[in-house]
Amino acid sequence: MIFYFSGTGNTRWVAELIAEAIGEELLFIPESIKQGKYEYELSEGESIGFCFPTHGWQPPRIVREFISRLRLLAYKNQSTPFCWALTTCGDNMGEAMTILNKDLAANHHLHHHGGPLQALTQFSVIMPESYVCLPFMYTDTEEKERAKIATARQQLPHIIDSLRAHKEGVIELEKGATPRLYSYVIGHYFNTKMVNDKKFTVDEEACIKCSKCTKVCPVDNIQGTPPEWIHNGRCTSCLACYHYCPTHAINFGKITRKRGQYYFNKRGDQKS
Repeated sequence: MIFYFSGTGNTRWVAELIAEAIGEELLFIPESIKQGKYEYELSEGESIGFCFPTHGWQPPRIVREFISRLRLLAYKNQSTPFCWALTTCGDNMGEAMTILNKDLAANHHLHHHGGPLQALTQFSVIMPESYVCLPFMYTDTEEKERAKIATARQQLPHIIDSLRAHKEGVIELEKGATPRLYSYVIGHYFNTKMVNDKKFTVDEEACIKCSKCTKVCPVDNIQGTPPEWIHNGRCTSCLACYHYCPTHAINFGKITRKRGQYYFNKRGDQKS
């Protein structure tokens, strides 16, 4: 059983390849939330995986909130399941995995024989950058995008082999030079102050009313044409609406007006 979240497709690609290779069910967290489904029954020997993009050097808020409500039926009557986690990131992921395990430990429904469920096997996979709402952050060049995806392709067989064999204690993370600063100072500010839809705008002259932004928003936070953001507190700042817009009509404030767009497979990735 693999729970995943993805906005611009990087994590979805990785999660789909892993799920197919190890024969585990893949569950999209926003869809589970829409259905109000937080209880899942584990079969004998089934593993639990979490795949998510790093948002501000932390797990995305939607992932953390989902984990706080997650229930795994029959879990306490079984041996401790193999639990793993994988995060995609543009360059590094700070202490995102430490935070994930703290969230798992905080949910007492996920404790087994008095101990918390923990992701003891952890991976980070560097993928093309998609966050562009800060002055120093840009999409990668096409050459760098291709190089990152190629490196990820080379990395995935090893990850899949480790997960298929239920190898515990494999920790392969790109934390960066100062992970605690990234996650607990900068990341805390980012995830408490900057994850919202307040600054999204649309250039109505450029908008072709295709509703692409509405369709790709993972949390149904956009309605109408030209699009309007609902301001319902569900926005994850994944920027899917911005990146998928075919005419670059959507922007986040003024900072993204002359910046590039990216979503996975946009630039001819050779998907086998």
